[in-house]
Amino acid sequence: MIFVTVGTHEQPFNRLIETVDEMKAENVFEDDVITQTGYSTYEPKFCEWQKLYPYDKMLELVNQARIVITHGGPSSFIMPLQIGKIPIVVPRQKQYGEHVNDHQLEFCKAVEERFGNIIVAENEEQLRAAIVNYADVVSSKTNGITSNNSKFVKDFEREISEMFKEKKP
Repeated sequence: MIFVTVGTHEQPFNRLIETVDEMKAENVFEDDVITQTGYSTYEPKFCEWQKLYPYDKMLELVNQARIVITHGGPSSFIMPLQIGKIPIVVPRQKQYGEHVNDHQLEFCKAVEERFGNIIVAENEEQLRAAIVNYADVVSSKTNGITSNNSKFVKDFEREISEMFKEKKP
């Protein structure tokens, strides 16, 4: 399943919703698609959709999804990262009336470059390629989340091993 979310920003994000719906109609992928359309005015014809989902349902859908596609709002793309998934992020752009400026585009490019844990798709062609080649693209990325707990346990095990190591005369 592919889960698409555009967040709760009050400007429509029809470009993303319509593009994914058209790809589904064209059988670009076989997955079912569930879409959270927010304030978009386009109503998908080939994807299951709802304007808004409660947080718990969003979490459930992100967990179940093979691919998560989000807008460029940090809250939307951090959720899949926390679950260990690498999202495809389509930043809202001013030129399409999706936001007041291009801060999502600039921020997402910086995150992708610095952490390598999201896939930024600025246009339909990049989105299509990201979906079709998702497994290959993801294999070259990291989810960017490191666990301090894991590091602590490794360090602790090393210290304990050193403490109980037999001293050779």
